Amino acid sequence: MKDYAHIKRLYENERVREYLGGPVDEVAYKVRFNEMLQSQNAALHWIIRLRETEEFIGLVFLDTYHDDRDTEIGYQFLPDYWGKGYATEVINTILNFGVKTLGYSTIVAETQTKNKASCRLLQKVGMQFEEELERFGHKQSKFRLMKS
Repeated sequence: MKDYAHIKRLYENERVREYLGGPVDEVAYKVRFNEMLQSQNAALHWIIRLRETEEFIGLVFLDTYHDDRDTEIGYQFLPDYWGKGYATEVINTILNFGVKTLGYSTIVAETQTKNKASCRLLQKVGMQFEEELERFGHKQSKFRLMKS
């Protein structure tokens, strides 16, 4: 609960939410936040802070993918921290944790195909493009990391 306001900043930010359906209102955010806290599946959420200052910069999760089989990684970072390597470092760490510690044999990610920065990030951390599909009224690119 202590991170409610921090995470809310992500869900209200137009740039963060550009490829995620847009900003959400207070009611919708409360529902999503409670879903994070009370997930009935194997969802894990991490608050991301700068090491030096403990300043909040984003949120990363591992959760059940839409197919109810795979595990998905997802992330949101505040725009002030884009392009500085934080997302690459964090996503690599969480992927390694998922494979080596949690024992996942595969992890997927899905992002709007128009979100070129996110597509590049997923490839940079070793995920392979798998397919393009239509979801939420937009073309999505699905990526997969296979345990080596």
